[in-house]
Amino acid sequence: MRRWLWLPALLALGYLLVCVLLYARQRSLIYFPQYTHTQPGDATADFQLAQPVGVLRGWVIAPGQRDALIYFGGNAERVQDNRDDFALHLPQRTAYLLPYRGYGGNPGTPTQRDLVADALALYDEVRRRHPQGDIAVVGRSLGSGIASQVAAQRPVRRLVLITPFDSLANVAAAHYPWLPVRWLVQDRYDSVTALQGFGGRVLVLRAGRDAVVPPGNTDHLVQVLPRSSTVVDFPAAGHDDVSADDAYWAAMARFLAVP
Repeated sequence: MRRWLWLPALLALGYLLVCVLLYARQRSLIYFPQYTHTQPGDATADFQLAQPVGVLRGWVIAPGQRDALIYFGGNAERVQDNRDDFALHLPQRTAYLLPYRGYGGNPGTPTQRDLVADALALYDEVRRRHPQGDIAVVGRSLGSGIASQVAAQRPVRRLVLITPFDSLANVAAAHYPWLPVRWLVQDRYDSVTALQGFGGRVLVLRAGRDAVVPPGNTDHLVQVLPRSSTVVDFPAAGHDDVSADDAYWAAMARFLAVP
């Protein structure tokens, strides 16, 4: 009988240990820079941003245009792999692709505070280079959380959110409903709070079969966006293949071309 009395205590202890482990290692479960390192044959980075952590290096597409675009990529995404697509589909804007700190060979360790600080510094540098131009901000997946923070803190008139979420804490709760992740997550990327009252134009590209960001989390974010926001749904697309649809780049080009 005493053995059975110990069982609930052991289960509770095991649950507590899982929570402690999740809290301690959460950033290794959020960020995957190990998949983004440069490889032989990659073009040499042609853009530098000096930050306290060191020099961050990235790529500039179609330099010399009046208007610009800043792209914040998804987790585990090699942003340099998008160079040809930006050049082909959005040649009217100079595009800046900068791997996050810790990604693509850049120095540092990713955290929300530091990635947002880098993103704001990047926006300010792009504004310096394009003093009279329009600067559009594009964020995909994890990058949508960073783009939303930039849009909340800098004058952004055009914001593109690709497979975005309401908050990273809510996405984690959807994947791990049996854990108190909303209390444990430190890097929350709360886009709902950031974009409440946002006055710019927004394009949302939504994947109907997204297994990483549940579509419900995207829909929750859409509810707080301006009524003038445009939502383009890709009902058969998943999280990683939404950009394979021809309508993906067409929708972005139309949105960014409107005066």
